Amino acid sequence: MGTSVDVSYPPVAVFREPGDRPVTPDLSVGVRLEAGRTAAALARVPTHAGPVERTAALRAATLAAGRLISAFETEGGPVAGEAIPAESVSQSFFRVREVELSDQQTALHGVLVVHRGVRDLCRAPLSGADLVVELAGMRQAVLELTGTTVPDPAGSDEVRAQEPVGEEFGVDPRGSLDSEWTARWIVGHQVHVLFNICAAVAVTDAAVHLRHGELGQALVRLDDATTYVRGFPAAMIHAGTVPVEYYLAAVRPTMQPPQVATPLSGRQHRGYKIFRGAMKGLLGVLPEPYEELAAKDRDLADARDALLEADLIDAERHVTLAYSMVRLRHSIAQAPIGPDNAVGELRLMRHRRAAQYAPLIRFGDHYIAESLAAMRHR
Repeated sequence: MGTSVDVSYPPVAVFREPGDRPVTPDLSVGVRLEAGRTAAALARVPTHAGPVERTAALRAATLAAGRLISAFETEGGPVAGEAIPAESVSQSFFRVREVELSDQQTALHGVLVVHRGVRDLCRAPLSGADLVVELAGMRQAVLELTGTTVPDPAGSDEVRAQEPVGEEFGVDPRGSLDSEWTARWIVGHQVHVLFNICAAVAVTDAAVHLRHGELGQALVRLDDATTYVRGFPAAMIHAGTVPVEYYLAAVRPTMQPPQVATPLSGRQHRGYKIFRGAMKGLLGVLPEPYEELAAKDRDLADARDALLEADLIDAERHVTLAYSMVRLRHSIAQAPIGPDNAVGELRLMRHRRAAQYAPLIRFGDHYIAESLAAMRHR
């Protein structure tokens, strides 16, 4: 990847190769203690407070995550992501790799992504509403990946950040804004990949529990999945908190030929493909319309409803994000003179999802569902 300016890039984010094996790390008491403190610090961020209070709490959470990483590293360091060859243009650009990892390595690398993400949030101008759900996804990932169930009630009272936050991965507050913006575009996408993978695992787990009649466990995993999916658009908005002019001039050109072999597209993100497959599997287990499912089990109907609504909102917010970044331009994966632009294509994807979910959710978009059905029968 290259831009028109000299920038530095965040480290490569390493994820476990997709599979059915759950993450059940055998971690020390010290690691679990720091994981609880990190989760508590993330939960304590006053997302709608003023910039001074908010930034101080985000720095405290960053330091808590750093301590968790240090605790991990006393038992074994991370895999060197830079040495792993990329399997796709998308992996190369967004600095993501997938390899076989142990449970402990999987947890450590997930925490490294959280650490980079929250560290960048110390300076990213994200709205309070988006910050709430992105931090919730990060907190859930820390707890789930480390097998920590109860956050440390002491939280991060003893953690106070005084030093600048950001030097390690190209967002040095004393350095180039170009480096900060380019790193943010990548880090936000890495957080998005983490949420995609964690959500896919949670959805798959829920479907397995349902097949075995384990309703209580299924409800827990559906709630976990909803937390991650609500974080999807927030992570993307986080990545996009860069000036549009900079994105168009310095970032977008590097995502298409001649800078890369093929234009980058959301369809190339393997983690998201796995999530979509998991959702398809879940709806194969729970295909009933909302009213029918609610008559049998209202809690299950509402849990599925929350997940599907979050998934639909993700599609809707992708439309508005694309408009804010590229206005009416074609996507880089479209022909420059084609009939659709980036926003139009994303809007169609939203409509198809809304039509699919209309009978499955409490407040479905039946107008779109009926319109698409009529178009198919013309």
